[in-house]
Amino acid sequence: MKQESSPGDEVRLAFEGPVATITIDRPAVRNAMDRDAWTVLAGHLEAVTRSDARVLVLAGAGGHFCAGADTSARRHADLHPLDRLGHVTAPLVALQELPIPVVAKVDGPAVGAGLSLALAADLVVATTRSRFGTAFARRGLSLDTGSSWLLPRVVGLQTAKRLAYLAETLDAEEARRLGLVTWLVPPGEVDAFTADLALRLAAAPPVAVRLDKELLGRSHERSFREAVAAENIAQVVNVGTDSPTAREAHARGERPVFTGRWRGRPVPSDQGDT
Repeated sequence: MKQESSPGDEVRLAFEGPVATITIDRPAVRNAMDRDAWTVLAGHLEAVTRSDARVLVLAGAGGHFCAGADTSARRHADLHPLDRLGHVTAPLVALQELPIPVVAKVDGPAVGAGLSLALAADLVVATTRSRFGTAFARRGLSLDTGSSWLLPRVVGLQTAKRLAYLAETLDAEEARRLGLVTWLVPPGEVDAFTADLALRLAAAPPVAVRLDKELLGRSHERSFREAVAAENIAQVVNVGTDSPTAREAHARGERPVFTGRWRGRPVPSDQGDT
């Protein structure tokens, strides 16, 4: 196991095999993130990008996911508000654009910027004691930390407006019904469930998954014709990467082991149809 952070760090990064895990551990403020925590998160995301990790798990310690932004410290009050907000949103952009799958393991509140952290993940595993909410309107604020972009894509426009205007706090079951949560599990099972899910994702063909993430992430901005053209290019890449591995393993009756390495073989004649 490769450990990037010490156990006492408030935002820790650890590697175990193909799985990277970032854990927020600021129990005094329910894992709310101050400026330093956002800085550390940004650095960890850069490290994950440079690593060989195939999946990232984002978690909160101590029965909390993240209660949003911690604004109690005023050490940087002299900075322009745009600079302060940009410092917070930069790691959220990096998280959303991370090319590998991201799993948010949510136990406890995911509110405000904490909700954005969960929404920026590809998949959300939540416990039955989790809670979700935007919270901004309660403070006289509009949506921020990317939630105006993330929410409509996850729950649809009308539900996004409901959550923005009313700033309701949703329990875990309602969050799952609305599409904020992918899987809902008891608190005692979330660690094992997420660990198994991470390994399943890590065993998937890494280049194909990366291309799927890009295809789906840009689907709202492409026409159907453009989406089909992008899919065709992706399949050509896959045929020179892990698709031969899958065919060869299938012929032997074995489970394929995907490496993501470029094999560069020409497209076989039987690849005209998918």
